[in-house]
Amino acid sequence: MTTPAQSDGATGLQLRLGWASLLILGVAQILGAGVYVLIGTAASLYAGPAVTLSFVIAGFACLLVGLCYAELASNMPESGSAYSYCKHTLGIGPAWALGWLLFLEFSVAASLLAVGFSGYFGSLLADMGIALPAAISTPAIQLLPGSSGKALAVSGHVNLVAAGAALAAGAIVALGTSRSSLANAILVVVKVLVLASFIVVGATAVDPGNWSPFLPPNEGGFRYGWEGVARAAALLFFAFLGFETVSTAAAETRNPQRDVPIGILGSLAICATLYVLAAIVLTGLIPFRELDVPDPIALAVDRIGWPQFAVVIKIGALAGLASVLLANAFGHSRVCYAMSRDGLLPDLFARLHPARNSLWIANLLLAALAAVNAALLPISVMADLISFGVAFMFAMVAISLIRVRSTQPGRSGGFRVPLGGVRIGGIWFGAVPVAAIVMSFAMTLPVALDIAQQARNGDLLPVVLLGAYAAIGGLLYRYYGRARALRRNA
Repeated sequence: MTTPAQSDGATGLQLRLGWASLLILGVAQILGAGVYVLIGTAASLYAGPAVTLSFVIAGFACLLVGLCYAELASNMPESGSAYSYCKHTLGIGPAWALGWLLFLEFSVAASLLAVGFSGYFGSLLADMGIALPAAISTPAIQLLPGSSGKALAVSGHVNLVAAGAALAAGAIVALGTSRSSLANAILVVVKVLVLASFIVVGATAVDPGNWSPFLPPNEGGFRYGWEGVARAAALLFFAFLGFETVSTAAAETRNPQRDVPIGILGSLAICATLYVLAAIVLTGLIPFRELDVPDPIALAVDRIGWPQFAVVIKIGALAGLASVLLANAFGHSRVCYAMSRDGLLPDLFARLHPARNSLWIANLLLAALAAVNAALLPISVMADLISFGVAFMFAMVAISLIRVRSTQPGRSGGFRVPLGGVRIGGIWFGAVPVAAIVMSFAMTLPVALDIAQQARNGDLLPVVLLGAYAAIGGLLYRYYGRARALRRNA
């Protein structure tokens, strides 16, 4: 085993990826939890049939951020993505905060995806007459209604199916980029074809009455109305996170100036279109109040009344979630690789396998952590943690681009965001990054307000988890990472 040098050169990750691989990687990561898991929660609890508008709003916000990522990644092709951009522009302290947040986002995303995989797997087995025991397919901790709102309850179960899915994804990526890329390509083709089939066939069976009212009147808080549309958009913001994984692979791309923008913007366009179409069909098949389940697409195809078609769709959903698990494991290990090279994480996160050129130790350790979360935590809590952090991360990327353009006005080459900008006091304010910052914080506000309301009602789990994670990150940086990073970057 070897530890890579400080730069991604011949002794580090190899230049194996082209634009097609990046496009597949982006679609693999984006097209998963948003359409197979979170769409039901967003429609049922917040937006109703207007969840389609939530997807449009979230997609537009991510397009703005994606343009910022495309410029930064094409000009700074390094592992680490947002972490690396922040380090170069704002310094090691802010970079650690963003990297630690990325660590949370990727880890919790893997756990959430694994729980969704468990739900669809159980539904598929039920079609075959096999009942998956609740003892191995539900989390150990659940949120149940209590006298003062929701309260934690210990179920006595452990979601071993979800834990196994997370571990399997990490093991496959540990085998090497070429093997995981091949697996991803196969899974992406399968899930796109199956999702397209659901949209086409489902469109013939919709009940237009399920779309009325398209925008249900507000019932208090973020439950329906335009407030609910905004809350659902904030939740679904996470559904587009996958394009971030494309930028983490820039250091392994043969022509990052051309290929990375194609991978980021192309995958966003493909997945946003499929998300909106799937939302229209899903809410036309099932009354929106019934969609708060971990496997909404499975519920919808069961209503169509074609048992064989339902089995095919569920297999496609499993393929889709599996591909996102693989892409998520890839991106998570690359962020840890960059942080380890800088001394912020232990060196073992940057050790390459001598034959497979994979970050095999990092992949296995991160998979084990995701497996524990998947076995223990409820999906609703994980979704809020991810959405809250993603908005902050995206805003920091846009700020990094403003910083780069302000300090390097003569820089040329690579992709550049459109619409230009103005200089005020020596600082360049681009139309795209400024709009991306505004939209990112707009996505944050509904989640923050809702988490605060949950805390007032007695549901303290999201606040406790975020607070504990922030405290651990601060201690690690103060007593471990900061001194090591300063020595390595001296």
